[in-house]
Amino acid sequence: MPRPAPPSAPPSTPRPGAPVRWLRRTAARAASLPTSLPASVRVSRTALRRCYQAAVALSVLAVAPLTWAWLTSSGHRVVAGSSPGWAAEVPQAPVALVLGAAVHGGHPSPMLARRLDIAAELYRAGRVRALLLSGDNGRRGYDEPTAMRDYLLARGVPGRALVLDYAGFDTWDSCVRARDVFGATRLTVVTQVFHLPRAVALCRAAGLEASGAGDDSARRWASTTYAYAVREFGAAAKGFLDAVVLRSEPVFPGPRETTLDAALRAGG
Repeated sequence: MPRPAPPSAPPSTPRPGAPVRWLRRTAARAASLPTSLPASVRVSRTALRRCYQAAVALSVLAVAPLTWAWLTSSGHRVVAGSSPGWAAEVPQAPVALVLGAAVHGGHPSPMLARRLDIAAELYRAGRVRALLLSGDNGRRGYDEPTAMRDYLLARGVPGRALVLDYAGFDTWDSCVRARDVFGATRLTVVTQVFHLPRAVALCRAAGLEASGAGDDSARRWASTTYAYAVREFGAAAKGFLDAVVLRSEPVFPGPRETTLDAALRAGG
């Protein structure tokens, strides 16, 4: 005969006091954990406050030169093409200082071509009598002023009205050389709108009676314009140092030239 199965054991019951002991052990483990960071990695409130103050100071320093440029040039800037009679809003001046930009294969880049178109329009409207074309010719095979001149000649601007500055390596150099090398005292700076506050401010800091006309390039080349606009933070800081702090000399101070004088006499 099969042996009968042993009777099943009764269900176990918790031992008296077990939950209490478990809670006590858990509390003891929690009490043994560290309640704060080790001293080697602890950051004091003073250090955090100093980091915050440094960040604020750096932000102010980054924005201050650009603010200086905007305030200095305020009331002296006109957006070209903003209205049918925009050229009449530009104060009359003997000369327009056209700032150089990239050329490719001897031809102006689209942004530089727009600067030249604006300068030609100012000349035809009688707002200026001569065009000072200032750009980079610092290396063999690269010649911004000549490309600028050829572009304007092809569009009917007479050669007698064009003066070339081959050592306009940056905006500050172009302004100082316009004053010291070419003898300008009053002029209209021609560039893009994103560059215009700095350009006008630097020329005024150089002692020139300067106003400006700028192309609103964001309407045609938005992404490129925004990239250049971001670059203006650093460029404005450099310009402020050159113009206000260091009073830097141009790369090539140059002897006095009379080509602008001759162009103004020829232009009446």
